[in-house]
Amino acid sequence: MTRGDRAGGGGSGRRTPRLPIWVRGLRARLVVVFILLAGLSALTAAGLIYRQAHDLMLRRTEWSVVNEFRLRVATLTENMQHPPDRAALQRLANGVAPSFLQATGAAAYRDSGLIASGDDTGPITPALRRTVVARNRLFYQRVITSGTPYLVVGTPVMLGKRTEPSGVEVYLVTPLSKEEGDEEALVAAARNGVIPVLVLAVVFALVAARGVLRPVRDLDRAARRLGSGELDTRLKVSGGDELARLVKTFNATAVALETNVSELRGMEIKARRFAADVSHELRTPLASILAMADMFEEEAGRLESDLEKAARLMNLEVGRLVRLVEDLMEISRFDAGAATLILDDIDVADAIRACLRTRGWTGRVELDLPPGVRIRMDPRRFDVIMANLVGNALDHGAPPVTVRLRADGPGGAEHLRGADGPGGAGGVVIEVQDAGDGVDPRILPHVFDRFSKADAARVRSDGSGLGLAIARENARLHGGSIEVANRAGGGAVFTVSLPRRAEATGPSPAVEER
Repeated sequence: MTRGDRAGGGGSGRRTPRLPIWVRGLRARLVVVFILLAGLSALTAAGLIYRQAHDLMLRRTEWSVVNEFRLRVATLTENMQHPPDRAALQRLANGVAPSFLQATGAAAYRDSGLIASGDDTGPITPALRRTVVARNRLFYQRVITSGTPYLVVGTPVMLGKRTEPSGVEVYLVTPLSKEEGDEEALVAAARNGVIPVLVLAVVFALVAARGVLRPVRDLDRAARRLGSGELDTRLKVSGGDELARLVKTFNATAVALETNVSELRGMEIKARRFAADVSHELRTPLASILAMADMFEEEAGRLESDLEKAARLMNLEVGRLVRLVEDLMEISRFDAGAATLILDDIDVADAIRACLRTRGWTGRVELDLPPGVRIRMDPRRFDVIMANLVGNALDHGAPPVTVRLRADGPGGAEHLRGADGPGGAGGVVIEVQDAGDGVDPRILPHVFDRFSKADAARVRSDGSGLGLAIARENARLHGGSIEVANRAGGGAVFTVSLPRRAEATGPSPAVEER
């Protein structure tokens, strides 16, 4: 028999940044992606349309104003005497401006000096005047003054039908307020057009997500059923896309898993049956052999020295073989789910003392057992648990070996007294500890494994390597547990936790009440 510990471990690492909760789901991600794509597309289209419409609108206004201005200037200066006097320039300025309903002013210059002006000539820039004079042709410019956009058109006046400049320039200032309003309306229309696009994007995203997520949800549910043991789970394949291929792969995997698990279960059942049959068949001949070995050992003192040693060794080995067969039969009953509980209301302290007294361990074990702690359990299986744990401590530990009992849960021992007493919670905790070197940390994770040995090199020993495994199965059968740890001061401590009333775990055993 061997000992073990709870495998413990811990570590620290850098936490992986997590996405906001609203974008963790696949549906939310699809909606976000659709909105981003639709918004980007809508904004790009609206920007291009706005730019084209804006340029077209300004260009149409500019050409309309410029052509009308050119025609009006040509008409008014056709019969003008050159050089014109101040009155003629005033008539020219007054005649140009009224022909444009949106014009706010016109100005005529002669020899770079202001001759006559209309309402507002402030937007006429020196740069435009220099360009008109230097290049001797019509030019126009968009100017923003005091936050108001203007179109300023300037042209030199020719002498009659000749092409020489007369030294007179005519300028027209036209506000673009209407165009500015049209531009704002265009921006508002583009902005308002984006909102329905985003709404449609959300609708399309939800529809697309539903189509994508339905098979994913089906796969999730099927995987959960498969993990819970429903190996006949299959999904209906529809379509020929990647998700359909994934469903086909899942179905193929489920078929292979079901086949393999069925084969493994069949092999396991056969192996358990074989072990049980072999153990059962060995019981009768081993009982006969054990009886003969006992007889030989009784007569060993009358035999020669070699025969005496052989008789005693045979009796020892036959005893080990009998215990191994009994342990194998007990394990096979656990594996087959045939282990039963015969429950009785017992005093835990009395049961522990009876276990030690039966095996002659009373003087070798220190006891800390408060009286009156009673629970309902199977006395025979509890005796097996305690015998294995105390025997393991005596064989592999060092004295003193201590068995300590305490009530676990509200009310302490008083809470647990009496099978029909008040309260249904709580239980008992029994600690078996020694003062040895403890358990090798390499053995701790495997201490309750079957055929586990404290020393791998120790092939032959008094124990079968099944004692702690049987003890743990008996504790689990009661709804309890067994844990082991190395004490800080040296030695190992096994902790048995049992409920107040046995509650079977794993395969449902038959439970009998006395």
